[in-house]
Amino acid sequence: MKLNYPIKFNPILKERIWGGEKLITTFKKKSEKANIGESWEISDVEGDVSIVSNGALKGKSLRDLIKEFKGEFIGEKVYKQFGNEFPILIKFIDAKTPLSIQVHPDNELAKERHNSFGKNEMWYIMDADKDANLIVGFNKEVSQQEYVKALDEGKVLEILNSEEIKTGDTFYIPTGRVHAIGAGTVLAEIQQTSDITYRIYDYERVDADGNQRELHTEMALDAIDYKLYDNYKTAYKVRENQSVELVHSPYFKTDIIELKGELEKDYSKLDSFVIYMCVEGALEVDCNGEKILMEKGETILLPAAINSVNLNSDLATILEVYL
Repeated sequence: MKLNYPIKFNPILKERIWGGEKLITTFKKKSEKANIGESWEISDVEGDVSIVSNGALKGKSLRDLIKEFKGEFIGEKVYKQFGNEFPILIKFIDAKTPLSIQVHPDNELAKERHNSFGKNEMWYIMDADKDANLIVGFNKEVSQQEYVKALDEGKVLEILNSEEIKTGDTFYIPTGRVHAIGAGTVLAEIQQTSDITYRIYDYERVDADGNQRELHTEMALDAIDYKLYDNYKTAYKVRENQSVELVHSPYFKTDIIELKGELEKDYSKLDSFVIYMCVEGALEVDCNGEKILMEKGETILLPAAINSVNLNSDLATILEVYL
């Protein structure tokens, strides 16, 4: 059995016009390029499929593992639903300057237009500069006509909800919710496997060649949820050495564990892969005697065939992701 150890993948680093250097300097990702905005930790996006970096399966792709091991790797129920497609995309993001204001289509619209999954996602704030903020949703209920008028007049920021953020803040971003990550923010992002984004406003920025990035104004109109919601931030309270629910959606489930000392996790009844994202501190993951050290900014995947794992740390915080 080759699936008896925690699997690491080579990060896929993405240069972005808004990216910074923290993924390299703080998280020790290796790149000669500047403005690294994203580290795709586990990806099945076409053209960016993750490759195993450790152990007996080193060099195999994520797709190779699913095709070879099927339910043993991702879980029988997951394989039955998704087949050879891995349903989740895992990222770390460093926004030195603000991201564009954008929205993602739902499954139906994405399938019709792009033959893709939709893009429900969530954010966990790992680091935030003083006064850092993000945009999520509207600050009042608007009609499509009111939204278009604000966009045309360059006043769209006036109708959007801005949230000041700090480490530990968590936001679920369902399809249809207008959003943007603000400057000075490092976060963990868990999302459906999709790279479909409709960009609706980009601060009139230009790239190195003096060109503005493409906007998707018309395509976004029927993808946007124009409703006002009471609260956009996820409420939770950590409990030492316990899995605490952050976001449980039909597309992924994410818990948070504040780890101190030793903890044994039993996954024998889960029937799903489990992904750990270390968002603070460091920990040792012991699986069948195979020990792996995880530090802040690292990700591992536990195949569904693994029934239990022992975690050990002086103090660490991890996100636990599964289906």
